[in-house]
Amino acid sequence: MLSVQTILHPTDFSERSEYAFTMACALARDFGARLLALHVAAQPAAGFGEGIVAPDPERDEDAVREKLYRLRAPDAGIRVEHRFEEGDPAAEILRVAQEVLADVIIMGTHGRRGLERLLMGSVAEEVVRKACCLVLTVKTPLMPVTSPVLSTPSAEAVKV
Repeated sequence: MLSVQTILHPTDFSERSEYAFTMACALARDFGARLLALHVAAQPAAGFGEGIVAPDPERDEDAVREKLYRLRAPDAGIRVEHRFEEGDPAAEILRVAQEVLADVIIMGTHGRRGLERLLMGSVAEEVVRKACCLVLTVKTPLMPVTSPVLSTPSAEAVKV
């Protein structure tokens, strides 16, 4: 049987990341695993124009950290640890996964295709290709499976 002791959940706070966090919480609860929520702030590039424009080091970092630390599991029995890193998102996710000995990485993906993926790149794709552990990517919300409701014929329809 699969043993899961540490789950890493990288988040960019998108809707897809929220779905992945829900899945990470469920698995942490079911396996009694440690859950580490990670946000990686990409290093901003310096802009060129009428000179070099240096990136603002205070670029809402406090607001992003606050958002990360407010991330809580719906079940009080699941303890969520929080970690903030800066750098290349894929590289930092892979580094942290190795450092904490993650058994599984659960992350959202935007599911970009074609030219958009070529231009934007895919953090999830790089993590899937290079991770030393299992990676679960979540693209859409999890919908509960329901059986169709069978209607009973009305009394008027039964009369012959």
